[in-house]
Amino acid sequence: MIPDEHPTASTSAFYSRGKTPAFASRYDQRFSYCLYVPEDLGPNAPLVVIQHGTERNFLLYRDHLQPFADEHGVVVLAPLFPGGIIDPADLHNFKFIEYEGIRFDRVLLAMVDEVAERYPVDSGKFYLHGFSGGGQFAHRFFYLHPDRLAGVSIGAPGRITQLDDALPWWLGTQDFEERFGQPIDFEALRRVPVLMVVGDQDVETWEINNPGEPNWMDGAEKTGGTRIERLRTLERDFVAHGIDVRFVLVPGVAHRGSHVLPPVRDFFAEIIRARRRGEEPA
Repeated sequence: MIPDEHPTASTSAFYSRGKTPAFASRYDQRFSYCLYVPEDLGPNAPLVVIQHGTERNFLLYRDHLQPFADEHGVVVLAPLFPGGIIDPADLHNFKFIEYEGIRFDRVLLAMVDEVAERYPVDSGKFYLHGFSGGGQFAHRFFYLHPDRLAGVSIGAPGRITQLDDALPWWLGTQDFEERFGQPIDFEALRRVPVLMVVGDQDVETWEINNPGEPNWMDGAEKTGGTRIERLRTLERDFVAHGIDVRFVLVPGVAHRGSHVLPPVRDFFAEIIRARRRGEEPA
């Protein structure tokens, strides 16, 4: 409840701190985002982006990171990429970066720029975590924009893209440059700290082994039967390309995004502390 006499100068100022409302992106108003902004925010504050999955529970993820944001002076950005854009039945648009002419990486970068106009955040290099469909988005965004990431956390993606030019997009990176207008910068990928995280009970397969549905490609089954197996495949692929990975298997956890957040918070906190000391994270 808002007190009758609040010390802020305006309603908009009041709602600019703490858990903010959802704002439409100026870049494309079909997409929106909410924030958590600590009351005491220092200059050059870290920016953490937490990307929802198919359920679009962006508010829940934002709220789970509130204590972390307060402790570390972090602004949390939670985008909302609704289902049903163009195709009313579509649920998967953002996961594969490009959909019907929409570049979701550019939508997110525009949101980051908008936040940087309003708050003293370090928007040049931000932190990105995604779980499930968000984990799909996170690792594909990483391929495109490693220079913008201080760290990336890839949580339990049901479908992975390997760094393999022999495999068609999105199983691999064949024709990546023609599709996205830029090559993959492997040296830049190797400079970004990477976390892969999944629950050790995340073994249901009904959603990720679904031939005939629009988010399926034949060959996905070769990457593993469960999300754990597929993330292990992605880990091996990264390591083979010289990309260091921290892999965390969370005990007793099934496919629950909020339950894998503790190692994500620890991972980002470690990088934030190192960067504030002027060190390269280990």
